[in-house]
Amino acid sequence: MKVLTLNTHSWMEEHPEEKFEQLAEMILKEEYDVIALQEVNQGIKSEPGIVGDLYCPTTDMVIHEDNFVLRLVDYLAANDVEYYWTWTFCHIGYQKFHEGLALLSKNPILPKDYLVSQYDGAEDHRRRPLLTGVTEIVGQMVRVCSGHYSWWSQEGFVTEWQNTVAVLKDSPYPLLVMGDFNNPEGTEGYQLVTASELGLMDTFVTSEEQIGSYTVSKAIDGWNDNQGNLRIDYIFATKEFVPETYQVMFDGISGPVVSDHFGVAVKFN
Repeated sequence: MKVLTLNTHSWMEEHPEEKFEQLAEMILKEEYDVIALQEVNQGIKSEPGIVGDLYCPTTDMVIHEDNFVLRLVDYLAANDVEYYWTWTFCHIGYQKFHEGLALLSKNPILPKDYLVSQYDGAEDHRRRPLLTGVTEIVGQMVRVCSGHYSWWSQEGFVTEWQNTVAVLKDSPYPLLVMGDFNNPEGTEGYQLVTASELGLMDTFVTSEEQIGSYTVSKAIDGWNDNQGNLRIDYIFATKEFVPETYQVMFDGISGPVVSDHFGVAVKFN
């Protein structure tokens, strides 16, 4: 069983089509069971797309033809690898994108999204939903999540994480909570996650093997003064999951760099 999370920074990188194809080709090679994506963009002014039968909707918002995850699943399907998928809107990005979250699974997804921030304006970058989906992985029903959280503050990450816990605490299914947390390991935000009643484990810590660690290595939006290496993208899992290998992906070593974040893949046994 293999899962992947990546903040795609979609359509905002140099050579975006080349990087899109590099991501897709890696997914074709690895055939992850579940994928969580963040910063999954579509143009505000682009035309509606054709979503197909494997789309599992959470929203009435129209999926556009340039929606990054729509383009991705179409590319994969053209190469005989099919994923069920879902997408939800976060906020307007850079005055030209509908920015969102996505989940992909080899099996059908029962999706639901939740607003976890206190901000709900479409043009407010502080508007943060959590995208969840119940799906089957290797015969086990699980609840998988894709999130893109704010930086540490009471009104930002603290509120968002408290609302996340409220949403997930009564889940009857094992949890995989993945995404861009914007809180480096060892900080107050990280400790808030690992000490929560959800019983989440950091798979970097619990995996038998670690290949790489950090997921940001330069100054990026939100970390404009960064001059070091940050681990802010995570795959957290409840105790039912036994992580075997944690691997940083798309870092120039394990795959080409396709975003301003590296990805994280975990193999569970």
